[in-house]
Parts: sequence; C-alpha cells; structure tokens
Amino acid sequence: MTLADKKCIPCHGGIPPLDETRSRALLLELGSPWELNVNGHLERLVAFGDFMEALAFANRVGELAELEGHHPDLHISWAKCRVEIWTHAIDGLAESDFFLAAKIERLISG
Repeated sequence: MTLADKKCIPCHGGIPPLDETRSRALLLELGSPWELNVNGHLERLVAFGDFMEALAFANRVGELAELEGHHPDLHISWAKCRVEIWTHAIDGLAESDFFLAAKIERLISG
C-alpha cells in the first residue's frame, strides 16, 4: 500500500509530531518534489500555464481536502500554487500529512 492509498486520520492534539528521522524517511517515500520548509512543514510549488489553471488545481485540492478531512494551506499566484501541509493541532508533521501530499501528487501526475 502506498502513502496515497492510506486514509488521513484526524488529529486532535495530544500526540507529539513526527521526529526529523521519520519525517525524512516519509519524504523519501513520497518520492516527488516535496520538501520540508524552514518551519518543518511539507511544501511543494506547482507551476501552471496561467492563473486559472492554478486556481482550478487549488479547487481540486480543496475538494480532496474536504474528502480527507485534512486541509493544507494553499497559496495561489499567477501560474503557481504553493501547497503547505502540517498538522495544526500538534504544530508539526503527522503521517497523515504525507498521505495527503501523496494524494495531491496523484492529482498533479494523474
């Protein structure tokens, strides 16, 4: 089972965020241009041909986020959408963040 096949599990806090070793291992498993930003969040910049394509992508990610019950931050600008994911309740990364990133990657490549 790949990361994208796993279901996001809601986190209500009370658990520690993933340590850096586990986060880096999952990042390798994600196997795409995702990276850990300076805040320790998952991040990916996706380029498009124009603003409307970026907006359409953001809307598709929003629909996916609603289905998964896990919501990334989306930053839209002309021909770009930056996706930033972390679990707000623990102010860090959980495995579900990587599951969501893999599902978003399927939207990009699919």
